[in-house]
Amino acid sequence: MKLQRKNGLRATALGALAISGALVLTACGSDDNAGGTGGTGEKTNAASNIKCDDAKGKLLASGSSAQKNAMDLWVKNYMAACTGVEVNYKSSSSGEGIVAFNQGTVGFAGSDSALKPDEVAESKKVCKGGQGINLPMVGGPIAIGYNLPGVDNLNLDASTIAKIFNGKIKKWNDPAIAGLNKGVKLPDTAIQAFHRSEDSGTTQNLGKYLGATAKADWPYEAEKKWPAPGGQAASGSSGVAAQVKQAEGSIGYFELSYATSQSIPTVKISTGAAAPVEASSENASKAIAAAKIKGTGKDLALGLDYTTKADGAYPIVLVTYEVVCDTGNKAETLGTVKSFLTYTASEEGQKVLSGAGYAPIPAEINAKVRETVAGLK
Repeated sequence: MKLQRKNGLRATALGALAISGALVLTACGSDDNAGGTGGTGEKTNAASNIKCDDAKGKLLASGSSAQKNAMDLWVKNYMAACTGVEVNYKSSSSGEGIVAFNQGTVGFAGSDSALKPDEVAESKKVCKGGQGINLPMVGGPIAIGYNLPGVDNLNLDASTIAKIFNGKIKKWNDPAIAGLNKGVKLPDTAIQAFHRSEDSGTTQNLGKYLGATAKADWPYEAEKKWPAPGGQAASGSSGVAAQVKQAEGSIGYFELSYATSQSIPTVKISTGAAAPVEASSENASKAIAAAKIKGTGKDLALGLDYTTKADGAYPIVLVTYEVVCDTGNKAETLGTVKSFLTYTASEEGQKVLSGAGYAPIPAEINAKVRETVAGLK
């Protein structure tokens, strides 16, 4: 295998490295949960199908806050199975995760959007003899959460969402909103729209949806940086959700689990289907199931259809990628990267997502992810 040479840094130095604000989860299992070693030398957990294989030491990763709640579950389960191994995922943003990956400070990065050509080119400096590739791992709906006491059911379409977030619609009883919510008493309350303050793949995916379905009202390129004037900024999906939770008249966007965990009502999207579509794991799965692989070689970046009008298909979806080197991974973390990502892409790993507000990646795509992970060098 081609492994990146250590540049004078010993693997033990990683054990002393601390990242401010990083999420560090300790194994919650006792020694009774520890995996044994079979006749083949392969370590497995007696209570699960997690294969620890050559995993060892500490694995640092960072990026997407949209996948944080999924990572919490995965890390907890994995570390309970693979005692003595620590996976440390810092929830920041997709942009920060890619920067950290291309600086060589993390074993993998989480990103809500696939690597751009310039980011792939930059990755070749770290992935000696290879490059960064995208492995789809987490799917889910981007919920539009709101805080409007007395309004428990709210329908919006792409045009009204675009006009709200670029400041064209300023009051909740605006005729455009009222027209989509017949019989609902909407207050004469000012709208407070919150967006992400840092580069965010969630922002970019929302922009892709609005650009595809409401171009006349959203004339911006789909970038990670928030493009529209006005509004208020907050850090991370958790920050946006916290602001919406506390500010009456507010609206924001974040991964669904942030809404469900804080009991924030979410918008139903009028897509042209028979009925407005609710943000749910099941409805997001219907949209993600139509995704096609658009990456080449070992890259598994997906193409999503944001314009779907299929009944029950929620259109504002994201797929979070784990970004790794196809060749040139660090020797001291390669075994853990392969073991951990094999678990997250497994049927068992994907099954835990639905209960947390995520949508599992389609099985046939997951099979290709596992095959690619097995071949990492």
